[in-house]
Amino acid sequence: MKKNAIVGQSGGPTAVINASLYGVIREGMAREEIGRVYGMINGIEGFMSGNYMDLTKDLTEEELELLKLTPAAYLGSCRYKLPDDLSSPFYPALFEKFRTMEIGYFFYIGGNDSMDTVSKLSRYAAHHESDIRFIGIPKTVDNDLILTDHTPGYGSAAKYVADTVREIVLDASVYQQKSVTIIELMGRHAGWLTAASALARKFKGDNPLLIYLPETAFDFEQFASDVEAALRKSSSLIICVSEGLSDGSGTFICEYGEEVRRDAFGHKMLTGSAKTLENFVRSRFGVKVRSVELNVSQRCSGMLASATDIEESARAGCEGVKAALNGLTGMMIAFCRTGNSPYSIECKAVDVNQVCNQEKLFPSQWICGNGTDVTDDFFEYALPLIQGEVQRKIEDGRPLYLYRK
Repeated sequence: MKKNAIVGQSGGPTAVINASLYGVIREGMAREEIGRVYGMINGIEGFMSGNYMDLTKDLTEEELELLKLTPAAYLGSCRYKLPDDLSSPFYPALFEKFRTMEIGYFFYIGGNDSMDTVSKLSRYAAHHESDIRFIGIPKTVDNDLILTDHTPGYGSAAKYVADTVREIVLDASVYQQKSVTIIELMGRHAGWLTAASALARKFKGDNPLLIYLPETAFDFEQFASDVEAALRKSSSLIICVSEGLSDGSGTFICEYGEEVRRDAFGHKMLTGSAKTLENFVRSRFGVKVRSVELNVSQRCSGMLASATDIEESARAGCEGVKAALNGLTGMMIAFCRTGNSPYSIECKAVDVNQVCNQEKLFPSQWICGNGTDVTDDFFEYALPLIQGEVQRKIEDGRPLYLYRK
C-alpha cells in the first residue's frame, strides 16, 4: 500500500536548503512506494496549525528546477522546540495528523535543533509502534554537525565569505592612511565560516592578516598587541572575527556592550562583536576604523552559491528518501569524504540521536598564529566545497527565483 511523504524546513535558511528539498521531491515522485509528497509550511509549527501544500501537484517541472537554485527556505521555516517530555499531548495530536494524511515518511531539513526534532519523533514512534520513518537531512552554514565531513550550506556560505572579504580587502587598500576594517562573521561556538575568510587571500601575507575564531579565548590586550604588529606590516588592516568570540571566562565580546537576547531554544542572539572591537581600536590607536557585519548575507546569497554545494545538497535529499524506503528511521544523511584529488564523497546514514545536541568545533590543530590564523590543512578541506558556478535564468538583469504563492 502506498504511503505519503512529508517534508519540512527548519532553522536558519541557506543558499542551498531548497536543493535538498528538490532532492526529496524528485526522488519521492520517482518512487512507486510514495503517493504524494507534502510540504509543511513553516515547519512543524506551521503544520500543527494546518499549513501544508501538495508538492507533487503544486509545482510544475519548470518551477521544480527553479526551486533547486532558489536561496532561503521555500516552504518557510520555524524555530520550534518539541517538548522534551514524550508523554506530552503534542505528540499524539501530531501523529493523528500523520494518520489522517496517510504519512509513512517524514523528512526534516535543518541543523542541530532540527535533528533533535527527528530524534524525538522517531523515539516516540518506536515507543508507540508507529511504522512512520523519520529521516534528517542536514543543513547549516555553521558546518557544526558531527558525524559528517561537512554540511550542506557551508560551501556556499564559505564561498560568499571568501569573495566578499576579498572585495572588502580591495576596497580598503585604496588609501595610504592607516586604517582598520573589522568584519564580523557568523559562528556561535564554531569558527568554520570565519576561517573561510582566509580563502580571500591571494598571496602570503595578504589580508585578512588577523582571524579570530570562537574556539580560542579572546584577550583584549593580546588583540591590541596583534593589531599593533599588523599595522607595522600593512597600512590597511583587515581583521575577521566570529560573532561568538568570548573571553577566558566565557563572556561573549558582544556582551561587553549590552545584554543580549535569547531565541526560542535559549541560544543567545549574538551580534556586535565587530562593533565592540571597532570602538576598542579607535580608542586605543586613534586610526580610521570601521566594522562590517555580513549577517544574513552569508546564508542567503544565491548568486554566489557553490555548484558543488547545490549538487551535494540535492543528493542529500535524494539519499534521505532512499534511506527511508530501505527501512531506516531515526537517522541523518551524512557525507563521508573519499578523496581530495579528485574530490569525492559518499553518503551514509548515521544515528540522529548521536548527532543532535552536539557541536563540531573547528579543529584546534588547524588554528595557528597564536590564535590569529588557520593552517594549510583547512585550505585542503575547504577549497573543494566552494567550486563551481551554475547556469541561472536571468530576467531584466536579475536572477529568477521561486516564490511560494
